[in-house]
Amino acid sequence: MPNDDVILAVDTVHATYNHAITALHGVSFELRRGQILALLGANGAGKTTTLKAVSNLLPAERGQVNAGTIRYDGSDVSRRKPGDLVRAGLVQVLEGRHCFKSLTVEENLIAGGIGRSGSRAEINGDLERIYGYFPRLREKRRTLSGLTSGGEQQMTAIGRALMSRPRLLVLDEPSMGLAPIIVQDIFQSLKKLNRETGLSILVAEQNSAVALRYADHATVLENGVSVLAGAAPELRQREDIRAFYLGQSNPGQQASPATKPAHLHAVA
Repeated sequence: MPNDDVILAVDTVHATYNHAITALHGVSFELRRGQILALLGANGAGKTTTLKAVSNLLPAERGQVNAGTIRYDGSDVSRRKPGDLVRAGLVQVLEGRHCFKSLTVEENLIAGGIGRSGSRAEINGDLERIYGYFPRLREKRRTLSGLTSGGEQQMTAIGRALMSRPRLLVLDEPSMGLAPIIVQDIFQSLKKLNRETGLSILVAEQNSAVALRYADHATVLENGVSVLAGAAPELRQREDIRAFYLGQSNPGQQASPATKPAHLHAVA
């Protein structure tokens, strides 16, 4: 029986590209409603493939899920088209931002609401709500997106996704290429959004330090397998995790060797 408290359930997922290249061979995690879950791991660990599988985007890249299940709100995502998932509230911000550079920031945001019902007054209300979470976008609303900074483009991409009123927001490497202060601004806005609206968020991040600071729970991927899972505050405090994934260790305390840390709990 599906757990009504779980908005996204990924169970022992295996995936390949071109029927030959194995990208995932055992990824499992659950995201509870109203929480933030960080998907961590080095480059090539399988984070992006996992997110594309969640949104059923793999077939567009000659990929496929070979085994396991992914359920969004109790429904098997493999039976639904990506557009249907968006209309059902599962919205993803892909790595690289992908703003329409010849449109203004506000036009980019409005584009995110295309395809949904709503009056002009409702759209304006959503714009104001997004400007409340990302004040820099209000200042740049009339500026062409291509003339804004990388951080402002990332905020625009997130704001555009929010215009579709998602229930689950999926983010792929939102901190990539951005200055630390901008990364902090973005994650603080996401946390505020999560707390005030109950929006569920799944974020894949190579920047484990910032992700663990703002997430409720985290799952670590290595070579296409989920190897660690636990509450984010607990993961942050473990010395082996700090040394291996965060590059930190306490003075006078020997860190664990740079090998796979002991599990918080095994992930099947």
